[in-house]
Formats: sequence, C-alpha cells, structure tokens
Amino acid sequence: MARDPFPTRSLSDREFHEGVVTVSHSVRAEYRWDAGEAIGRYLDGLRAGRIMGRECRECGRVLVPPRMFCEQCFRPTDRWVEVPGTGTVNTYSVCYVTWDLRRLTVPELPAVIDLRSGGIMHKLGDVEPGDVHIGMSVEAVWKPAEDRQGSILDIAYWKPV
Repeated sequence: MARDPFPTRSLSDREFHEGVVTVSHSVRAEYRWDAGEAIGRYLDGLRAGRIMGRECRECGRVLVPPRMFCEQCFRPTDRWVEVPGTGTVNTYSVCYVTWDLRRLTVPELPAVIDLRSGGIMHKLGDVEPGDVHIGMSVEAVWKPAEDRQGSILDIAYWKPV
C-alpha cells in the first residue's frame, strides 16, 4: 500500500477555535487557461496597442471588455470594433495602501474608465490626486511595443487629455 504524501488528522475543538494550521508544506499550483474568442482577441489587441470591443447593433452598445453575447439584449453581439484609447473617469479612489496592505507614500489612483458604453478598471497617472474628478477626459499611455505581453497591463496607465 502506498504511503499518503499528505497525511491528515482531525483537529480538536480547541485547535479549531485557536486557528491551528496543520499544513506546513508549500504547494506549487501552476495552471493554464484558454481565454476564449472574445478575451483572446481583446488581449491580442492590447499587445498590438489597440482596444477591441464587440458591438451589439440591437442596443447600440460596444462591450469592453468584449463579450460574444449582449447581457442586455440576450443575443449574440454582431461585430468587432476598435475603441479609441480615450475615455472618461466614471469613479476613482485615492489609495495609500496596496492590495496587500503595504503603505504607500505616493498614492495610487485606481479608476473606472468609461470607453463608449463599456468600462475598465485601471490606474491613473501623470495627475495629482487633487486634480482628478469624475468626468475627466483621459487617454491610454501604452507600454513600448517590445514590452507588451497581451495583458491589460500593456496600458501603463491613463492620463488626463
């Protein structure tokens, strides 16, 4: 009989309430996933310095990030369109801590950027926190082409127009 490489045991009531951890090994959890048609083409567009969306002719929206079905009309979207790398700030925050709660001396400015009828969350740059306002026009600042990888981070940040 093979030996279990990760033997287990039950926690006592006291251990459970005290938060005793019984696992002390690290796990290497790598994976790959298929982005699918819509997000795959979106990521390819970002690598090329283009923002791609899907148009729904029924309701007139352009979905960014793209979806193959319009969740408003409940029908397939009709065609690919390139969306200009400009938008407006819908909402924003001034953050003095990172996502993992490290303090920042210079705040980050995450914002939801409206791009036609769709929107993306990204960071603002080249702007002081006190100068940011809802409705502010912004444009994408792209990483150099040789540094792009097919990621939303191929847009370095958004700056005021």
